[in-house]
Amino acid sequence: MKIAIALQQDVPYGGAERCVARGRDGLRAKGAEGVEVTIIAREWSGDDAGVLKVDPFYLGRTWRDVGFAHHVQRLIAAGRFDLVQSHERIPGCHVFCAGDGVHATWLELRDRARGGLARLLTNRSPWHSYVKQAEDAMFRHADLRAVICTSDLVKDDIARRFGVAPEKLHVIRDGVDLDRFHPGLRDEHRARVREELGIAADAPLILLVGSDFERKGVPNLLRALATMANQEAQLVVVGRDRRQVAVEKLARKLGIETRVRFLGGREDVRPYYGAADVFCLPSLYDPMPNAALEALACGLPVVTSTTSGAAELIEAGRNGVVCDAFDDAALARALDELCRPGAAAAMREASRAAVSALGTAAMTDLLAALYRSLAAD
Repeated sequence: MKIAIALQQDVPYGGAERCVARGRDGLRAKGAEGVEVTIIAREWSGDDAGVLKVDPFYLGRTWRDVGFAHHVQRLIAAGRFDLVQSHERIPGCHVFCAGDGVHATWLELRDRARGGLARLLTNRSPWHSYVKQAEDAMFRHADLRAVICTSDLVKDDIARRFGVAPEKLHVIRDGVDLDRFHPGLRDEHRARVREELGIAADAPLILLVGSDFERKGVPNLLRALATMANQEAQLVVVGRDRRQVAVEKLARKLGIETRVRFLGGREDVRPYYGAADVFCLPSLYDPMPNAALEALACGLPVVTSTTSGAAELIEAGRNGVVCDAFDDAALARALDELCRPGAAAAMREASRAAVSALGTAAMTDLLAALYRSLAAD
């Protein structure tokens, strides 16, 4: 069976890109069972084996996306592949991986956070208009045979907005490497990383891993940190964002610049999971953040939002807290609760157990079963 996975580019440190790579590698490992995987990409920084480069000329991101979609659509029409799975919104693809969720939902939540003229500016954006139109056309296209949803949050949203038949919606959560991410990282890295960052051994350390700070709720977290009862709590943010200067300015305005460290993107985030006590990702919208899965695998309790798929893995009082992304006071209370002496340690086993069935092998098996069922049909 010849399968193509379409993704414009692999962004360093991106969760979706790691998911694609894991899925591809896992399916390739099953090559003896007759699965051949090709990546269709404009840019791919990893192993070029099995990568088909598609890079038509463009000016601006709307033209960029339209051009890439047209090339993928021509490959579909040529019948080179039995199944084409897209991570981009391309009408006519056989399988869509909704790793980014629903674009229209994200825009609504982002506009709510920005307020003012945000909705007007969004509606006048040619790119956002194109993405929403392509999204609607794709979900309503007769050739769409399956949608891979990384959470029930996304599944329910797609069914509600676009009327996609329930039998086409498949919840397959991203796999986490349980051998690389584990509670033992605490003993390996905690003391060294804290010393390097100038954080006391007994200070509560909150960690956020993720790029696109607005979407991940970094400003919300900074405001919550400033109002916590526990003023000894420290925050480490690992991830890249072109607006980092703006959030650093916000930290200074809130008077917490000495309690926050922005480390930028890191290829290996495991040492920071090992050094942390609590993981916090109060995302405005996050279908199923890989970083939350990794944190749970490392035994960290997770504070996340009701608009994050990770909330489906959290049991209050056992492995974390779920609160409204727009409620800074509730977020501060949740962090104070988990930063109490011994609170995070008591949740370590339950946190790990929440993802014990979400290894990469399990994800690969579910994907392979889905592909075979589609091919059989």
